[in-house]
Amino acid sequence: MTNDRRVFLKQAAALAGAFSANSLFNQVHAADWQKASQKVKHLTDAEVAGDEDFWRVVQQSYTVNPNIINLNNGGVSPSPLVVQQAVERYNQLSNEGPSYYMWRILDQGREPLREKLAGLAGTSPDEIAINRNATESLNTIILGLDLKSGDEVIGTKQDYPHMIQAYQQRALREGIVYKQLSFDFPIEDDEQIVKAYENAITPQTKLLHVTHMINWVGQVMPAQKICDMAHAKGIEVIVDGAHSFGLMDFKIPDLHCDYFGTSLHKFLSAPIGSGMMWIKKEKIEKIWPLPSSGKPHSGDIRKFEELGTRSFPIEQGIGEAINFHEGIGSKRKEERIRYLKDYWATKVQQIPKVKLHTSLNPKYSCAICGVSIDGMTPGELDSALFEKYKIHTVGINWENIHCVRVTPHVYTTLPDLDKLVKAIGEIASKSKS
Repeated sequence: MTNDRRVFLKQAAALAGAFSANSLFNQVHAADWQKASQKVKHLTDAEVAGDEDFWRVVQQSYTVNPNIINLNNGGVSPSPLVVQQAVERYNQLSNEGPSYYMWRILDQGREPLREKLAGLAGTSPDEIAINRNATESLNTIILGLDLKSGDEVIGTKQDYPHMIQAYQQRALREGIVYKQLSFDFPIEDDEQIVKAYENAITPQTKLLHVTHMINWVGQVMPAQKICDMAHAKGIEVIVDGAHSFGLMDFKIPDLHCDYFGTSLHKFLSAPIGSGMMWIKKEKIEKIWPLPSSGKPHSGDIRKFEELGTRSFPIEQGIGEAINFHEGIGSKRKEERIRYLKDYWATKVQQIPKVKLHTSLNPKYSCAICGVSIDGMTPGELDSALFEKYKIHTVGINWENIHCVRVTPHVYTTLPDLDKLVKAIGEIASKSKS
């Protein structure tokens, strides 16, 4: 084979990557997954959630450390091996000639990725921007809106800190009015939540900020109802979907919001440091880019991607993560992770001195669940779980929320959760309440 031929084939493979029939996912998993899916095709998604033979095939796709039970997937989720391999493959290619392979070859992969993300999100590709995480996405929107002194924004004390800080910065610098509601979760009443936002609205209110799934305890907020209420009053809504996208089976337009941001390295299991922003097409031109653009009032969503040098290998990895996600199926994945949360939570709620901080009603929760033990701080429980049982969770002390957050993922096994239940029972029996 001539050297020119080798170069041509390498370039062709790079351009195809995750967005072709020759994707790593198809090469490694397609046959086994198709066989596993055939065995459960007669079952509903909810029934498949409890089929351990099917999920064992999925679990084998991950490379998690067997010496640690990772139940903090709400922070960052591990990527399956094919996603890791995609990033490594294209990172190696980039380093053979960075400015050539990055800018002339791999850079061509962003538009196929944009289309793939748009398909997953149920939107137009021209409404999707690719970046590093939900903080970058949402801060771009928060800081890019034309708000003036006296304009009001309504959020909650239970929103994510980086979003709260963005509004507080605008209040300090420009004089906007940032108002925060406070909720005592769990809440199983949509109207209670919607009414709280509605009662806080004044003639100066221009924007509502809604966290779709509260990251501290997993409460699912009635985003669509809040958006509909706000729009009836001429008010826009930003939805923080960091923990819901790639986990729950929905399309962004279902929420009726104006702006949406998410991290892809959580439940989608994309490479660490990947995110996505969505802005309704007719609103793009009025949002100022965060990194500067030569055409800041352009209606082209790509103005938000003028970041200079970036990681093109990560973009190929996102594509493989979407292939992996779609190989499972959005609804099937949601049902499985909710099944895992319910599996351990329903058991520990029967243990004396143990309290859950999350609803078990499927309408109001999915993966994340908060738990506490009387007489123990969240930090003490978090430490006890790891030091003796090597179970990794995270202690939460934020506003009125004090618990340990437990978050399984599709690779989590039932024996792992049995160990969690046993550990909580043993710790609770020894706690001084």
